[in-house]
Amino acid sequence: ARGAAARPDDSFRRLNPSLCVPSEADLSSRPVDVSVAADRLEARSGGSCEAAALPAGVRLAPSSCRGLRRLPGEGLHLRMRLRRPPPPRADLGVTLSEDLKPQKNYVFCCQSCGDIIVKDRKFLRVLPLPSENWTALVDEWCCHPNPFARSTLHPQHDDCFLGDTFFLLNSGNESHKSEENTRVICKCCKTVLGETVSSDTIKYYVTEVIIRPSEESFSPTPRSQFVQGMVAQCLVELSSAKSTFRFTVKGDNGKIYILIWLLNSDTLLVESLGSSSSHSVFTLFGDIFTPSSGPVGTWNAVKVLYQPCIKSKNKDLANAWENDIGVHPLKFPSETCLELLLILGLSTTSLPPSLRSMNSFQVRNSCY
Repeated sequence: ARGAAARPDDSFRRLNPSLCVPSEADLSSRPVDVSVAADRLEARSGGSCEAAALPAGVRLAPSSCRGLRRLPGEGLHLRMRLRRPPPPRADLGVTLSEDLKPQKNYVFCCQSCGDIIVKDRKFLRVLPLPSENWTALVDEWCCHPNPFARSTLHPQHDDCFLGDTFFLLNSGNESHKSEENTRVICKCCKTVLGETVSSDTIKYYVTEVIIRPSEESFSPTPRSQFVQGMVAQCLVELSSAKSTFRFTVKGDNGKIYILIWLLNSDTLLVESLGSSSSHSVFTLFGDIFTPSSGPVGTWNAVKVLYQPCIKSKNKDLANAWENDIGVHPLKFPSETCLELLLILGLSTTSLPPSLRSMNSFQVRNSCY
């Protein structure tokens, strides 16, 4: 099976598997028998059989099967419902808005190499920052000049301020600043971690740093899995808090790299490596994109539409979105924006051609 992207429906979740029998040529000359059980899908043609076993706890509703059709080059498509308790989210370290707490000791590590950036820091205050465009909105609230125009929010040594895609720390004794500019660089692997905001304040991006309690050891996470997981969490949290579903992904150079439209944040992704006489294997993301959980697995995921904006692509649309107050900007290091675009592209190409686009946007599921 190529996989499943689903959205809850009462106590059910939807499953959209695509089964491919061994030979496309056989489909045109021989009938295909599709059998559906509570825990299994099978497609038989002649002496060949393709089967998709489901993960433990996932159950199909055979009576809900509908929309069975064959698409040339893709195989059989069908839709049905499934039941599955929500799986735990992938372990991506501390989620800032939920898990970073005062009066606890934390270690900050470079996500790429594990080098310690901040060691044993205890915060007295962990405070959310206003949205990044809050100063622009002040003009709409006040009938006089912006009283906060010259005000800046700088954390003290025992503070951690949380933004949408970053957190601010007092630099203290930590020094990772590049000599060439204000970028903050990992001393070990030279990855861009953030940027300096002032002489005593550093902005670290959530896609570059892992935060863990001091008593826990560093556990490496594949880079692509971490990036897509953190971006997906940002989309979920912002859509819930601000009721916004369109986002621009900007680099630290101010350029827009990607336009993202969040379709839903409650997708359940089911992937099966299959088991059949032909031993054909189809995977939705490959080992580098999804958490490793054996031959079959389930993950929380978000479903998004996206448009690349590099090399002057979609320039007019990007300008329109940038000037739209209903579109929320997400800022990351420029290198990470390119990584994210690559992850999106590779995921899209792993889908059957008929499912790769919608209204000129490309389709992507991101685990988190």
